[in-house]
Amino acid sequence: MYSINRRKFLGLFGCSCCSVLLPSCSTVPITERKQLSIIPEAKINQQAAAAYEQFRNKSKLITKGSQIKEIRDIGKKMEKAVSAFFLKEGKEDPTQNFGWDYILVDNDKVINAWCMPGGKIAVYTGLLKITKNINALSIVMGHEIAHAVARHSAERASQAMTINLGTSIADIFLGGAINRTRNTVGQNTGMDIFKLGIMNPFGRKQETEADYLGLIFSSLSGYDIRESVKLWERMADNKKGKEPPVFLSTHPSSKKRIENLNNWISEVIIKYPPIKV
Repeated sequence: MYSINRRKFLGLFGCSCCSVLLPSCSTVPITERKQLSIIPEAKINQQAAAAYEQFRNKSKLITKGSQIKEIRDIGKKMEKAVSAFFLKEGKEDPTQNFGWDYILVDNDKVINAWCMPGGKIAVYTGLLKITKNINALSIVMGHEIAHAVARHSAERASQAMTINLGTSIADIFLGGAINRTRNTVGQNTGMDIFKLGIMNPFGRKQETEADYLGLIFSSLSGYDIRESVKLWERMADNKKGKEPPVFLSTHPSSKKRIENLNNWISEVIIKYPPIKV
């Protein structure tokens, strides 16, 4: 069995599917990475907005107090800074059609935050015990906003569609060999070779990109991005003994994240200083 470089595979296969299925390969703002974009962003945003409303209605939310105020203040500051940056650069604002919203979920057991496509952001109270200050919280929120700005959800959905289509077509020519191998490995190990070999690494690529873009958005908004390293050191301490091996994870390890951040901080501070809005 021959092997192919994963990045080359995603690039060649992705962009060939762009021509076969529908439009199109798009470009991630700032990083300029080419990405597969078969599913319209507007459709993803519409579905996300509906899911977000369901989540809001079913969740226990904190709607008053200093914590939610901090989250909204950081979010508003970042909204304006991101839009001002793209305007200054003479580029289309990827957030122009976002319907921004921020909620604080009352759950101390969950150390997480997320941003749905279209700018719907949730922060869990458990995360605030790790962030501890507005600079660290801005790093997390910048990261989550970066996923939406970079259209990662649409990209993941498009990529999954092409892999499923490509596998089905290839299996016709290979007499079902791909699915037989996939099923055999799955039965023997409990692992999906496509998820391990393609989807998880692809997820790590997106997470790393969101770390970088999030650092930029935080810097543009006037926060101290040096706090990012301290944040991930606290995250690492909290996860001691709990992190899965990297090949099983859709996220980079805390150690790798800290290494990346240390490499980026000086460059980001110089290239992306606070922007006046």
